[in-house]
Amino acid sequence: MGRILLILMNIYFYVMFLIASAIVIPLLSLFVFFLSFFVSKRTVMKRFRRCISWYGMVMTSVTFPFIRIHYEDHSGEVSDGSYIFVCNHRAATDAFLMCVLPLEAVQVVNIWPFRIPVLGRFARMAEYLDIRNMMPEDFNEKAAALLDEGVSIIFFPEGTRSGNREIGPFHGAAFRLALRSKAMIVPLCISGSENIPPRGSLFLHPGTIRVRRLPAVLWEEYKDFSVFSLKNRVRETIDKELSLMECKA
Repeated sequence: MGRILLILMNIYFYVMFLIASAIVIPLLSLFVFFLSFFVSKRTVMKRFRRCISWYGMVMTSVTFPFIRIHYEDHSGEVSDGSYIFVCNHRAATDAFLMCVLPLEAVQVVNIWPFRIPVLGRFARMAEYLDIRNMMPEDFNEKAAALLDEGVSIIFFPEGTRSGNREIGPFHGAAFRLALRSKAMIVPLCISGSENIPPRGSLFLHPGTIRVRRLPAVLWEEYKDFSVFSLKNRVRETIDKELSLMECKA
């Protein structure tokens, strides 16, 4: 795609982003507000978190046909339980891709997403976990409580986007939580997002993003692992799957 077409595509996308946000956010907010008069607080939070996913679905839809997103569920899971999702991280838009997961979830984020106007406020209200500003024990306690409520936790354990097809070393927070909570760990592979947008740029490039969910790693399979060995095992699983998805192997 030429430079001019790329600029026009981005103008189209960001205009649609603003228009869709101006319509969808107030509508979903009103839906949750009215719902709060009739159902329990727990149900309100569940619907609120799903509304955030629905908003993500709208935002990822307005990029079509320039950017296509395919969700590939290889998990074979039928359980409605909570999981710890562990994802590779290539681009700033990866957080929006989590809308493909058909369940209630919150994300573990760094400081900057909370600074995004409007979206950051909704992330706080949904109890997204600010790992940089929480003491480790507070973080684990809050995350374990969410898992007990049936809320899945989404981690990007590289801590920052790679900006390319390489996968960086993993931090250990997701795996310390897994060993403590006995939750199932689900590897999630994101392929094709490295230029949507490239690191250090806001320019989206056309392409196809694939999000592949792998079978869960059960407590019985990892209970004897250390944090170090567990994070390396899951990282290796994701890396191998990405190689298959991108024909690097």
